[in-house]
Amino acid sequence: MQTIFSVKKLLLAVLISTSVISAAHAKDALKMQLQANKIIKKADGQSVSVAASNAKAGEIVQYRATYTNVISQPISDVAVTLPIPANMTFTGEAKPSSAQATVDGKNYSDMPLVRKVNGKIVKVPLSEYKALRWNIKWLPANKAADVSLNTIVN
Repeated sequence: MQTIFSVKKLLLAVLISTSVISAAHAKDALKMQLQANKIIKKADGQSVSVAASNAKAGEIVQYRATYTNVISQPISDVAVTLPIPANMTFTGEAKPSSAQATVDGKNYSDMPLVRKVNGKIVKVPLSEYKALRWNIKWLPANKAADVSLNTIVN
């Protein structure tokens, strides 16, 4: 039940962040579809994905958003964001790998995020990542772009 709530909450946050970050033109041009799937490793090493309606602590859930350009002309330079739900920890896996991350929801940087602690540069723990952002450079008319991130259920 908690995972289903997280998926709904994530969908709402994604819709809000896409409309806030995008230009008005891109807002009307993009249709977003969000999927949440558990990633299960089989005995042979292969991975399969199944609907994440009942993910448990320690399981990997992949959030995948498909953005489709629904207008008859291309769009460019649109930033799209996927928040990381509060009961999840980012695994470090994102596609495309060009994603930027944030710990505060405002300032995004290339991954891995780093900070200075006692005069030394250290990596920010993945558990502190709050969202990922991608810039869709070019999306032709009636085409789609996928972004995804993997999380572990806490």
